[in-house]
Amino acid sequence: MQEIENIELEYLKLEDAKELQEAMMMSYPNLPDSYWRESQIKTLTEKFPDGQIVIKVDGEIAACALCIIVDYDKFSHHHTYSQITGNYTFSTHDDDGDILYGIDVFVKPRFRGLRLGRRLYDYRKELCEKLNLKGIAFGGRIPNYHKYADEISPKEYIEKVKRKEIDDPVLNFQISNDFHPSKILKGYLEGDLDSGEFAVLLEWDNIYYERPNKKATTKKKIVRLGLVQWQMRPYSNLDELMQQAEYFLDTVSGYRCDFALFPEFFNAPLMAENNHMSEPDAIRELAKHTQTIAKRFSELSISYNINIITGSMPEMKDGDLYNVGYLCRRDGSTERYEKIHVTPDEAKVWGMQGGDTLKTYDTDCGKIGILICYDAEFPELSRLLAQEGMDILFVPFLTDTQNGYSRVRLCSQARAIENECYVALAGSVGNLPNVHNMDIQFAQSAVFTPCDFAFPTNGIKAEAIANSEMVLIADVDIDLLTELNTFGSVRNLNDRRKDMYEVVKKY
Repeated sequence: MQEIENIELEYLKLEDAKELQEAMMMSYPNLPDSYWRESQIKTLTEKFPDGQIVIKVDGEIAACALCIIVDYDKFSHHHTYSQITGNYTFSTHDDDGDILYGIDVFVKPRFRGLRLGRRLYDYRKELCEKLNLKGIAFGGRIPNYHKYADEISPKEYIEKVKRKEIDDPVLNFQISNDFHPSKILKGYLEGDLDSGEFAVLLEWDNIYYERPNKKATTKKKIVRLGLVQWQMRPYSNLDELMQQAEYFLDTVSGYRCDFALFPEFFNAPLMAENNHMSEPDAIRELAKHTQTIAKRFSELSISYNINIITGSMPEMKDGDLYNVGYLCRRDGSTERYEKIHVTPDEAKVWGMQGGDTLKTYDTDCGKIGILICYDAEFPELSRLLAQEGMDILFVPFLTDTQNGYSRVRLCSQARAIENECYVALAGSVGNLPNVHNMDIQFAQSAVFTPCDFAFPTNGIKAEAIANSEMVLIADVDIDLLTELNTFGSVRNLNDRRKDMYEVVKKY
């Protein structure tokens, strides 16, 4: 190969037609009459100029990629090349379509080995993202198949290529560029005898695609979290406690946070007035405040334009005591969540029951999950939420000792890695000498991430000062999770062996 001084990627121009024809004949020696006419080049460059590109090496066309946009629903998955191109007229091109369809890509033989093909595919992917299309598709030839046609089917051929039992440089290249084979297309390209007129339908999904939204709303991708590390202190009444809660909401909303997270049992100081009662009776008295607090938080979520996760509070339901909380969205809607696994102490001292509600919640900042304290130590729960598309897991907690805190923290970090999501946890600090079973608290609120190149190496986005009253504010990028799920060094969600095991929600 001669020394190269310049490589440029350019839009295809009509004056390139003759040189392009010569390059195609060199690239497809076994396909007769395999080049585009000048009239066809003119049509392509007029209909969709951004989709037609060439790479020039020292001024000479070395590689080319041509594509159109199609409305994919108009074509069956068993289409032919003639059908997808409108019998080579490109009448099928639709500016309002949803798929970028590759109609040609080649590298001139003497320029192979320069990874020019990768540049062409990268351009197509960037164009697909820029135009907000669902993905890229094309029928990939399998020119080595004729060597095996008497022994195996096209499907078996592809499987052997994927398992590296057969070397097919074309198909291997496409797979290595994140295109996945989805179907065998029979009779795809007339005259392609090397492939037996078979092709592989190869597809690439645009993970950034957003369905057009007719509503005047947007879903945020950079989400700001405000975690309240709550100080347990005496309060004279409910109004005084809510005044402190509103102070924190005013603070985090002033920093334009999208979520405010309060700890588990943050309202426990109100039990002080019932300290003369038995512990089960005292917490049932506390439960009488829950509906009022939830209503007040819902009003505050609207007035401060912030989604509030109320931590948790005791609540009576059908004569049983539960540990529950509320998601108060800033549009005024509310959702109730329950602690599934109560601790041995909650069951023994208070007679608390485990709930049976587990679901994700749609918000204007993506899909979230909420697990109260001990629930974060059961990986099945967060895996079920991840299977529903959870982006952020919120964990309000209450722990008295550093041992208890470490269990919640370390399990939460594991949940972030294994479920490829963000995990935010907020707890309480301080002491409540006048409340039975709530004597001491230990907390260090934090935001955890997966561990890959786009995230902190230790998986810690932010953490509060241990045992200090404060708010912790951190930004998380939802798009990074999407990239991780598709392009991560490891892909914990995608690589699960569903043929061996699965996690299923019974109800």
